Amino acid sequence: MVPETHFHTHTALAEGLRELLTQLERRLSLRTPLTVYLAGGMAVHLYTASRVTTDVGAEFAGRVMLPQDLLVEVELEDGTPQVIYLDTNYNPTFALMHEDYQEDSIPVDLGLEQIRVRVLSPTDLAVSNIARLADNDREDIRALVAAGLTSADEIEARATDALGGYVGGIEMLRANLRDAVANAREEEQRPDIDTAARDRPKG
Repeated sequence: MVPETHFHTHTALAEGLRELLTQLERRLSLRTPLTVYLAGGMAVHLYTASRVTTDVGAEFAGRVMLPQDLLVEVELEDGTPQVIYLDTNYNPTFALMHEDYQEDSIPVDLGLEQIRVRVLSPTDLAVSNIARLADNDREDIRALVAAGLTSADEIEARATDALGGYVGGIEMLRANLRDAVANAREEEQRPDIDTAARDRPKG
């Protein structure tokens, strides 16, 4: 498990995410804890600080009515303005997900009162990109591997284990998996990859 200190929670985007979820708490008038599983580009950003995204892919462990007009304006470190919003169309069933992805997700403390944020593990995050495998999905996988947070072998094993629960074209998925693993192996060959990160104690 990746230590909480490995999350980048003080970037402009992370601060924007915190404000977005704070506003959501107020809009929903939460009185009891609500767990949110974070995926997509924002999750990659929390791990690597290298991903810039505007939409937040989040799965809620409970039925909630998400406001359509909730957004937060932020200014990135380079001065670029961005608007962050919840992707109300996000649905994990469209992705390749291991059956244990929620159990293996990692908590991140954003200082919220009722919303409990858990981030997909780096390997599950990479696996979740395989079904679509657009250019930004490939870049996310490479970023996670480059940071030493997962590996081609881990991605391949986890994805292969998840194939049985996937609903959709399995042959296309297998082709995407081969491409994703190949991308990860290419990244592992880069001389500047942070292989030491995988050797640090997990906790």
